[in-house]
Amino acid sequence: MPISAPRLVVEGLSAGYGAVRALEDVTLSLEPGETVALLGTSGNGKSTLINAIMGLVRPRAGAVYLEEDGRRTALAGSRTEAIADLGLALVPEGRRLFPKLTVEENLLLGAYRGAARALRVDRIAECFDAFPVLKDRRRQLAGNMSGGEQQMLALARALMSAPRILLVDEPSVGLAPILVARMIDTIAAVKERYRLSVLMAEQNFHQAVRIADRGYVLVHGRIEFEGRTANELRNSELVRTYYLGT
Repeated sequence: MPISAPRLVVEGLSAGYGAVRALEDVTLSLEPGETVALLGTSGNGKSTLINAIMGLVRPRAGAVYLEEDGRRTALAGSRTEAIADLGLALVPEGRRLFPKLTVEENLLLGAYRGAARALRVDRIAECFDAFPVLKDRRRQLAGNMSGGEQQMLALARALMSAPRILLVDEPSVGLAPILVARMIDTIAAVKERYRLSVLMAEQNFHQAVRIADRGYVLVHGRIEFEGRTANELRNSELVRTYYLGT
C-alpha cells in the first residue's frame, strides 16, 4: 500500500517572538514516508520551526505548504485547527497532557477533527493495542503517570487524530536514557504501522539518527547542514563538533 501523506515543504521561513529572531531563511522538505530528524541543541529554533508549521507561531517571511496530486496547499497563516484537518499532528515538547483527565479522556480529545471523530472507537482500540500500558491504565489520571508513560500517551493522543504527517518535538526531554531509546523505537514503529511521514525535532543525536532517513542541523535559527542520509549526518564535521566532541 503506497504512502498517502503529502509532501511538506518549508521555504525561506523566518519567525520569532517579538524582537527575538528564532528562525532565519529556513528551507527544508519532508517527503512522503520519510523520517527526517531536525537536530540542534536547545535554543537553536527547532521548536519554533515545528510550531510555525503547525500555525502556533506566525512566520515573518517565507512559506509552508503541502504538495499532493499536483496541488499546493499553503499552511502559513492558517489556523492550527485547519492545519490539523489537513492531516498534521503534533506531539509537543513537554507532552502538554490534561493531568486531571484520565488516559482515555486524553485520547478521546485527540480525535477532535472531523475525519478522526467517526473513527475514534476503532482508533482508541488500535492505540491500546499499540500501547498496552495505556489500556491497563485507561482510568488513571494522566498527571499520575511516569514521564515515559506520559510521553506514550502524548504520542497516542496525536495518533487519535488519524494524521498523515506526525511532528514530534523533543521526545527525549525528561526521560531516562533507557526510556529515550524505547520512545525513539516506538516512534519508528508507529510510523511504519500507520504509514506516516515524521519530522522529529531532537537534540539527542545518537538516538535520532537511528531511525532517521536523513536530517538537518539547526544552529542559531539557520540550517547549517543537510544530511541526505543518516551516514552523512554521522560523518558531518559540524555534527562531530556539536554532538560528538571531536
